Amino acid sequence: MKYSLIITAFFLAFIFLSPAASGQIKIDLKSKINREANRRANKRTDKTIKKSFDKLEEGLNDAVKKDDGTTDEAGKKKNNDTANKEGIKAQGNKQDESVTENKNDSPVLTWAKYDFVPGDQVIFEDNLEGEENGEFPSRWDLVRGTAEIAKLDGENVIMLREGVPEIVPYLKEPKKDYLPDVFTIEMDLYYPGDGTFNIYLYDRKNQKSGSPTGYTDVEVQDDQMNMGRGWIKNPEPNLKKERWMHIAIAYTNGKLKAYMDDTRLINIPHLDFNPSGLTLYTYHAKNDNRYYVKNVRIAKGGVKYYDRVMQNGKIIVNGIRFDVGKSTLKPESMGAINEIYNLMKENSDLKFSVEGHTDSQGDDDFNMKLSQDRAETVMNTLIKLGIPADRLSAKGWGESKPISNNASPEDMANNRRVEFVKM
Repeated sequence: MKYSLIITAFFLAFIFLSPAASGQIKIDLKSKINREANRRANKRTDKTIKKSFDKLEEGLNDAVKKDDGTTDEAGKKKNNDTANKEGIKAQGNKQDESVTENKNDSPVLTWAKYDFVPGDQVIFEDNLEGEENGEFPSRWDLVRGTAEIAKLDGENVIMLREGVPEIVPYLKEPKKDYLPDVFTIEMDLYYPGDGTFNIYLYDRKNQKSGSPTGYTDVEVQDDQMNMGRGWIKNPEPNLKKERWMHIAIAYTNGKLKAYMDDTRLINIPHLDFNPSGLTLYTYHAKNDNRYYVKNVRIAKGGVKYYDRVMQNGKIIVNGIRFDVGKSTLKPESMGAINEIYNLMKENSDLKFSVEGHTDSQGDDDFNMKLSQDRAETVMNTLIKLGIPADRLSAKGWGESKPISNNASPEDMANNRRVEFVKM
């Protein structure tokens, strides 16, 4: 009705205002006015229908989201109850705890697919314990630039900040090849958000590289790594550029693998030089772009876990790490634990006594309880992964059974261990 009145008024106004218009013009004008009115009416009708469908679709989406376990606000909170066929799901860099349980009691495991296993004999260890703030780190030598001890979140770190800093381990005979044919290197690196960090596999102060190509370093940048063969990006990048990351390198008779947190990014089947030492270097360190390093460890590799248990009746593992003075597993421990899990899964007759050991620092009674708690943590982790409880037991020995004399950081690192003794 509304549109009919508008059409009539418009038509009459035109007639009265245009007395010279011919009859033919009047007929054409009426037709055009009707078409335009119909077009506008249809447009408004379409808009009304579209709004109705939009509201209907929005309501359906909300219902689906609620059923899918996501929040109404932004759809960001996902339901993590789906696990893989082993009942395990990797959870990236959640470092507050190693194993949690969801509402279905399926283990949600930190670094579930991590396959890096540290060497079994520590040959260089620096946890920066006892270092004085502001001084040069005592277990390192300076090639150039500025490196000094600082405290970050109450913990000692090596701070690299100016002058293109470059440091090497301080050893008695640095010119000699001190990396064995099978070795691992680990460290925690704070990446400030810009530039690259380089890990050279020779001592750039005392040794020659021996590489025909000159590609002797693992480069770290954001969520990618490179060793002269192109940058390899992490398939699940961490959106936070400024962060701590765990870097690990494994070398076995010419084959090299490099890891960032829980992901292997570099896999080189034949390295064209013999790694002989270690240099930490960054061109991009500045006062407003500081790099921090801690927990550097070099370890000599060993035989496979199966061969060890068959030969010796036990497996000595230095790669299971805990928070200082606690029984909380660190995420990088999962490489070794996953290997034990796979070994027990493939050999159903294997039963282990999980035995914890500490170094000689601290009170004897405290160390005894700590070692027991740590052994139980490892045992319970394996049980949550799916190993039957009747195939495992836990025992803590404290500092009572050292395998080294506790005279050096390396000795103490070797004494801080978990053993899997065949039952």
